[in-house]
Amino acid sequence: MKLAFLCPGQGAQSPGFLGRLPRHAEVERTLDEASVVLQRDARRLDSALELRSTVATQLSIVIAGVALARALEAQGLRPDAVAGLSVGAFTAAVIVGSLVFDQALRVVLLRATLMEQAYPQGYGMAVIVGLGQRSVEDILRSAAPASATAEQRVYLANFNGPSQFVIAGADHALEQALRHAQNLGARRAERLDVAVPSHCVLLSSVAHALRDALLDSHVHAPRVPYVGNRSGRLLGSAEAITADLADSVMAPVRWHDGTTVLLEHGVRQFIELPPGQTLTQLAQSTFDTVRAVSAEGSDLRSLVLGAQRFQTSMED
Repeated sequence: MKLAFLCPGQGAQSPGFLGRLPRHAEVERTLDEASVVLQRDARRLDSALELRSTVATQLSIVIAGVALARALEAQGLRPDAVAGLSVGAFTAAVIVGSLVFDQALRVVLLRATLMEQAYPQGYGMAVIVGLGQRSVEDILRSAAPASATAEQRVYLANFNGPSQFVIAGADHALEQALRHAQNLGARRAERLDVAVPSHCVLLSSVAHALRDALLDSHVHAPRVPYVGNRSGRLLGSAEAITADLADSVMAPVRWHDGTTVLLEHGVRQFIELPPGQTLTQLAQSTFDTVRAVSAEGSDLRSLVLGAQRFQTSMED
């Protein structure tokens, strides 16, 4: 029975989440290390004002996940596999040993900066829950006129579950799509706290720049299985992880496929690293045979003891 760490992406953040990390030497070391690399106080990245920026948001999410993973490993809790959604893939790459932390921060800084510069306003992402994929695809086709340019359209960005999808694109098309979804009876259809159109063709130029940056970062093969965003499959080579980290910014994230693969790989426990609990809720709603826990708001001792007790109960 295996344990997987899940690393969230942009949209899970909330003001002050770095300050809610457990008091632990590894957490402090990670925050200090990030401050040196970024040449700014990493502890201030999670203020409400800073989190208006894609750059501060993505950096703080990676910092929080790496800090908590290091603290858990210092307590003897190590994952058998790791999956990261969107920018959380960089958190995952650090945890599995494919990227050194300072390298990951520099690439994420580039990633977020280019995304913000490409679409400083007028774009974003939204979630639709309670409709099937075909219905969502029909909605997206009707959200913009046939004559619309690529920049005026909306795209399927995340396949989070059988009836949960994230879409990305121009504000007007997003609002149209959400109205159509509500009219069709979606349980939830609303904007996310993301100001850029991630995981679609609009960010192809960012993907090309990331590939060049990652080739200079000396990506390594993972120590434990890493789940790719684009494929939803386990990746075992440095080349595959490099391509995934670069190109997933312009391709849909197949999160549901990835968590299903983890289940097939023997994973029965998920711990979602901070911030948020979206990935915990997805796992709980999709798989009734797993234990999924959000680390945010939980102390280290409870996380470790809970994982150990579940392991024991499954072996009895």
